[in-house]
Amino acid sequence: MPISIMLDAGHGGFDPGAVYNGRQEKDDALNLVLLLGEILQQRGFDVEYTRTTDIYESPFEKAMEANAAGVDYFISIHRNSFPTPNTAEGVESLVFNKSGIKYELAENINARLENIGFENLGVKERPNLVVLKRTRMPSVLVEVGFINSDSDNMLFDKNFEAIAAAIADGISDTLGSSTSMQSMTYEIQVGAFRNELYANRLLQELLRQDYPARIEDSDGYYRVRIGMFHNLDDATQMEQQLRRSGYQTLVLSAE
Repeated sequence: MPISIMLDAGHGGFDPGAVYNGRQEKDDALNLVLLLGEILQQRGFDVEYTRTTDIYESPFEKAMEANAAGVDYFISIHRNSFPTPNTAEGVESLVFNKSGIKYELAENINARLENIGFENLGVKERPNLVVLKRTRMPSVLVEVGFINSDSDNMLFDKNFEAIAAAIADGISDTLGSSTSMQSMTYEIQVGAFRNELYANRLLQELLRQDYPARIEDSDGYYRVRIGMFHNLDDATQMEQQLRRSGYQTLVLSAE
């Protein structure tokens, strides 16, 4: 089965998003999403959209739509804004928290957009954003430059196709090709220690709770890891269970 991604063009309909000199965020986001979707489909991904025309859906409706579709990933495209025009510029990505594959995905998208010429403002945690909080799958919101920055708009317009390809590259950097993902496995790292004693303490604690934990010793670290999942959904469910129990986790992938 190919990897499925729901692409969300921010705002829409009566909600233009940020506006600058007649330019509307909703239009830039939709145009970019449609081209990004074409590129991802050409690479073998299964792509769905929250909107393909100028309509409005609330962030909650978009999250519920993604959940109902059962997609593997959710990526929302926006343009940023700052109170004073031509003061801020650059790209940033937002995630619910800096853990798991969503954080890696956000970092890789930012890095690819930085290669286009945007300043990389990093990945930020936004746990109160509905499309990040209410979606059940790894989700990233990408702010592709500031709409009230003339320099960012020049980059956006001059490199429009390259920007769509860069975001697609960031996705592929993280997930691989859709076909190669069929042979990919996932594991969850719960801790990494230089002291073997601390690693063993965590290992025994997890084993007492019937988690299939083990220790991997490499590069001077004792890494406590759980599972070898062949399905990302299974790995994500386990990660969520561990986080609810108070553990800091990281989903790792390998072919």
